Amino acid sequence: MKKLKQGLKRLRDLIIKPKRFFTRIVADGNMEESMFKAFIYGLIGGCLVLLLKLCSGATITISSVFWALIIIPVLAVALLYVLGGLMMLVAEMTDGERDWEIAIKGLASVFFVYPVILALNALAFNCTSMWIASLLGDAYVLFLFYNIALYCMRGKRSNVIIVISIFALFLIMVYASDFHTGWFMLKNPDAAMACEGLINA
Repeated sequence: MKKLKQGLKRLRDLIIKPKRFFTRIVADGNMEESMFKAFIYGLIGGCLVLLLKLCSGATITISSVFWALIIIPVLAVALLYVLGGLMMLVAEMTDGERDWEIAIKGLASVFFVYPVILALNALAFNCTSMWIASLLGDAYVLFLFYNIALYCMRGKRSNVIIVISIFALFLIMVYASDFHTGWFMLKNPDAAMACEGLINA
């Protein structure tokens, strides 16, 4: 219960006071903690997805357990480093600090939302709910990227707005084209198939 309250407080601070939340992040040479956070939150996310499938009556196979308990946590660590590289590119484009550790620690500090996004996508049961879950998740990730680029990497606000707007435009193009099907398939194959009429919505 204490951990849950702390998580809710951090989420509230992140939404209401992002500047205070992100400006406290400093480089201290402890990269292992960031990797551990990503792995643990990936594991929590995998367990949540597995639990939601179990509650919905879906068949739980060995492969789905392996995916939830091993693959998703490992992918979370890989995602941390991929996003870290992207954040370094954003810092370069916005005249921010080119500090790899700050980028990784800034991203790791918000990885507690990873299980929430996974669960939100897993809860989608038809095409409409898939669209809502996907749009909410992607919009929130853009919000986090904006704040990390601005307050952690200390990029110029005008440049950060331009870069994030380009990312948003790219996402709009994905959603407006047939590519959104593949994007949905990565998040929830069943709901994505419902969008294509391959299964009953």
